[in-house]
Amino acid sequence: MNTKSTIEHDGTVIDINDGKITVELTVLSACATCHSRSLCSFDSSQKTIEIFDNNNISYKIGETVKVIMRQSLGGKALFLAYILPFFVILIALIICTIIGLSEALAGIISILTLIPYYTLLYLFKNKLKKEFSFSIKKI
Repeated sequence: MNTKSTIEHDGTVIDINDGKITVELTVLSACATCHSRSLCSFDSSQKTIEIFDNNNISYKIGETVKVIMRQSLGGKALFLAYILPFFVILIALIICTIIGLSEALAGIISILTLIPYYTLLYLFKNKLKKEFSFSIKKI
């Protein structure tokens, strides 16, 4: 993979169970200056993530590995979590205003449109989990 198109972190394998590897990441202070830190979500000093191993490489608990995520997925996550919901609210507000509802009612209905939006995201979480997957490699 091209290193400019990926985000990489070192981590330690803490659990292995049925092809699912749990890795604990320790965030370095260099993350503070990284332009992708808001998309990366590694804002705490330690974070655990689950990785579904498709490489059939044997890992051991305590082993140091490199966790890799495509940088393009950060933009997609940003779109699904913030930009698209904003437009859902905006369109609902415009429609409610056009049909003549009061401003207060239009605002409440617009905000309530987020309930089905995030419910749909929740229902598709398994599909999204596969798409927003991490990969690992031995160091």
